Amino acid sequence: MPNNKLQVGSEIGPLKRVIVHRPDDGISRISPKRAEELLFDDIVYLTYMQQEHDVFTAVLKQFVGEENVLETETLLCQALGEDAESKKEMIDMIVDYEELPTSFRETFQQMSDEELAHVLITGYYEKEDYILFDPIPNFIFTRDIAVVINDHIVVTKAAKEARFRENFITRFIIWAHPIFKEPKAQGRIINLNKVDLFPPSKRGEMISVEGGDVMVINKDYVLIGCSERTTEHGVRSLARVLLDKGVVKNVVQVNIPQDRSYMHIDTIFTQINHYDFVAFKPIIIDGLSSTVEVMRAEGSSAFYPSVKEFLLAEISPKIKFILSGKGESPYQEREQWTDGCNLVAIKPGVALTYDRNPRTEEAFEEAGYRVVDARDLLKAFEDGIIEPSEVKNTIITLPSHELSRARGGSHCMTCPIERG
Repeated sequence: MPNNKLQVGSEIGPLKRVIVHRPDDGISRISPKRAEELLFDDIVYLTYMQQEHDVFTAVLKQFVGEENVLETETLLCQALGEDAESKKEMIDMIVDYEELPTSFRETFQQMSDEELAHVLITGYYEKEDYILFDPIPNFIFTRDIAVVINDHIVVTKAAKEARFRENFITRFIIWAHPIFKEPKAQGRIINLNKVDLFPPSKRGEMISVEGGDVMVINKDYVLIGCSERTTEHGVRSLARVLLDKGVVKNVVQVNIPQDRSYMHIDTIFTQINHYDFVAFKPIIIDGLSSTVEVMRAEGSSAFYPSVKEFLLAEISPKIKFILSGKGESPYQEREQWTDGCNLVAIKPGVALTYDRNPRTEEAFEEAGYRVVDARDLLKAFEDGIIEPSEVKNTIITLPSHELSRARGGSHCMTCPIERG
C-alpha cells in the first residue's frame, strides 16, 4: 500500500521522502540558440550531468532509503496506469497545447505507459524518430513544480512558457497517483492553476508561484519570495488561501530584485540547521532592494527592512548567517551565482551543496562544519567506516561541472514531500 503521508513542517526536519528527476535525453537536444528560451544558461554534456546527478541521488538514498527517492518519470508512468479517464484528459491537453495533429491522440493512447511517460517528458518519439515538442530541461528542478506546506501540497504555476508542460505533468501526477489519493480526498491540494479559484488580478497581473520561492520556516511560518518568477499577486493569492485554511499562521512575503541572478529566494538563502542559514549578504543581511512583510492569520501585518531582521525578531535571536563567498566581493557574487547559497538539508546540520565554492566552504568550516566530498562519503558508507545516522554537522559537496550550468543547486533539485 502506498505511503500517502504528506508532511513538511520545516526546511531541516529529517528528510523521509523526496521527488527528484534525473536529467533526461531531452536536455541533449538544447542548442546554443535555444538555451536562453528554454531557461538554460548553457548547453551541457548530458552523460556527465547524469553521472553527477547519480552521485546526488546516491547520497539521498543512503540517508532516506532507495524506495523514498521518487523519480518523476516513474511517478508519471505509474499515474498513467491508474486512471484511464485522467490519462485521456492529459493526452488531450498536451495535444491541444503543443498544437499536434489530432491523430496523435490515438498514437499516445496506443503507447505503453513507460513509452508515453518518456515522450511527454523528453518530447521525442524514438520509435518514429519524431521530435514532437520541446524538451523540459528544467524538470530536474523539482523544487519548483510543487511544495508541501505542513499537510497540504501546493501545485505551483510556472512563470515562463518553457515550464508549462512541467505544470501539466505535475498536476496529472498529483491528481492520479495513489500516493496523493488521501490528500486529494481530504481537500489538501491547493492547485494554483485553477483559474476560477486563482484568477488574474484586476490589473491583469497573472498568478505565478514557483517552489524555489517557498520555504517552510516552521509549522507556523511560510516564507514566499516575490521575485523574477513569483508575482506579488501570486504571493497574495496563495497567502490568502493558506491563512484562511489554517495551514499556517503567518505568511512572510520577501521582495527581492527581479533579476535572473536571484530568480528564486532559494538562490540567495537556505536553512541548514536549527539556527544556521546560508545567505547572500547584500540582500538577506543588508536588505538591498528587499523588504519583508509578515501577513498574519488574524489580519494584521508587520514589516522588516531585511530577512535578517525578520528572522532575529520573529523566529529566534540565536540565528546565525553563513555568508556565500564569506561576504566579500567579488567572491560573494561569484559563489552566489554558482549556487553557494542553495543547499538542501537532509537533517539538521547535514546538507548538500556543489563542490565549486571554496570561500563558502571556508565559511562552513569556520562555523564548525566538516566539508566532505560526496564520493568520499559514499565510499566510507560502502566500506562500513561510518553509517548515515552517524553523520553530523557536515556539508556534503557534489560534483557539479555540468549540473551547475543549469543554474540550480541541490535545493532546486529536490521536492520534499515528507520530513520528520
